[in-house]
Amino acid sequence: MKEKVYIETTIPSYLAARPSRDLLVAAHQQTTWDWWELRRHLFELHISQAVLEEARQGDPVLSANRLSLLEGISVLPYTEITRHLTACFMRDGSFPAKLRPLPTRPT
Repeated sequence: MKEKVYIETTIPSYLAARPSRDLLVAAHQQTTWDWWELRRHLFELHISQAVLEEARQGDPVLSANRLSLLEGISVLPYTEITRHLTACFMRDGSFPAKLRPLPTRPT
């Protein structure tokens, strides 16, 4: 049985982004690409509706690339627990403030 991994928006963002000139960001991008190409198949990947919503934001070309990378990944159901966790993440700054509020019931 594979271990389950939650993929948050940073992963597809690094994968879809143009190569950075900032050495630290470029290193994160390369590490992310290495994991994506060599190791992701070892895990059962999951995302949330919040990840999809955030991935849709911004530059249309990069957004399309992010969404393409997320295709086929299991989307966790939107429950009371996930709604509570999302609210906590939004409060502590883990999600950007510009992220649209999620629906109040499952979609």
